[in-house]
Amino acid sequence: MTWNYLMDMDGVLVHEEHLVPGVDEFLAELRANEIKFHVLTNNSIFTPRDLRARLARTGLDVPETSIWTSALATAKFLDSQRPGGSAFVIGEAGLTTALHEIGYVLTDRDPDYVVLGETRTYSFTAITKAIRLVEEGAKFIATNPDATGPSREGSLPATGAVAALIERATGFKPYFVGKPNPLMMRSALRSLGAHSENTLMIGDRMDTDVRAGLEAGLATILVLTGISNEHTAEQFPYRPTRVVNSIADLIGHTLQPFG
Repeated sequence: MTWNYLMDMDGVLVHEEHLVPGVDEFLAELRANEIKFHVLTNNSIFTPRDLRARLARTGLDVPETSIWTSALATAKFLDSQRPGGSAFVIGEAGLTTALHEIGYVLTDRDPDYVVLGETRTYSFTAITKAIRLVEEGAKFIATNPDATGPSREGSLPATGAVAALIERATGFKPYFVGKPNPLMMRSALRSLGAHSENTLMIGDRMDTDVRAGLEAGLATILVLTGISNEHTAEQFPYRPTRVVNSIADLIGHTLQPFG
């Protein structure tokens, strides 16, 4: 059986803007064996073009078409639910571009949805507007449930934390599209043209990557170059199919990762 690969980006391919050793050789092996892959990220700030440029600065050449974000997954979901709809968006170019590309109108006047994504400049005015629109009947969608994000100075409040604020104010829970929702995995599989039976998810987090892969019916590999370690992994009631130190351990085994 030939495997396809879905893999998280931060903590798997790169770590604090530095290439994880062996990743370039691993991706070269995938290409040499004509193995299909997508790089996944819950971060909705950037477009695939932005992320390709970011990876290129570390020495990785990943085409835009091989990058799948929670913003793209959110846009696909909304297009399937209400084609040609409207949304009030809190987010950046990754999210607004994805919604424009499916023909959505971005507005603060009676939108179908309030869509919350990642941004480094959450506005109290925009959050207040979102609360009032949800109270008035707009459906509440969020790209991902991550409560914090990293920065050089320490943790930053992220989509999940701001979503909790809006939920507390309105009494309405958001629908999160990104990992660990298996919906994101299934949309990535469709984009890749692959099936869960022969696709592998590589991630560094038990609570998002491994859980999402498991619930979407994928085999999973946990790498120890990011968030989860062997000790914290044991605290979860589910297990990855395999645990490796880093993605470099898969070099030479891309065709048979469990051999």
